[in-house]
Amino acid sequence: MPSHEGADVDLLLQQVSRGDSKAFDALYDEVSSSVYGVARRVVRDPSRAEDVTQETFLEVWRKAARFDADKGRAKTWIMTIAHRRAVDAVRRSESQKRQDTYTAPDEVSHDEPADAVIEAEEHGAVRECLETLTDLQLESVRLAYFNGYTYGEVATLLEKPLPTIKTRMRDGLIRLRDCLEGAR
Repeated sequence: MPSHEGADVDLLLQQVSRGDSKAFDALYDEVSSSVYGVARRVVRDPSRAEDVTQETFLEVWRKAARFDADKGRAKTWIMTIAHRRAVDAVRRSESQKRQDTYTAPDEVSHDEPADAVIEAEEHGAVRECLETLTDLQLESVRLAYFNGYTYGEVATLLEKPLPTIKTRMRDGLIRLRDCLEGAR
């Protein structure tokens, strides 16, 4: 029986892909705190972050055989799954909040139509300006500013050098600023 002590994540995932439950236990022990950390940063709620962590490892178990080591590191793959699961959880939560708001409004604004028009215009301008960014700029900005990742974490998740991420993010933010100033 192979020992999993001190084994690297890539090797553990390879063993998990062959149905090795002991390797899965070792993989969980190795990366679960990092997965929970990503989930916690995105969803904020500790209980929901635990759910996201569970969902992530369920997906890792099911899809381990699909991991392609030529495309990146196993830990990055797992963290990407965790991030996607966390973002999905936030979207579900926001969708539920919106639905709850439609069924039972807490406050009534006397200027609700005007407020709605202003908000829609602002959101529309931001969406239009986001569409002017390159894919790398957009993903970098979303991860850093909407999901709270550091530049280093963004570089790791996107598997790009840190200086590249910093440059793309700076250029993207300048482009957003210029676009939004033009939209006023």
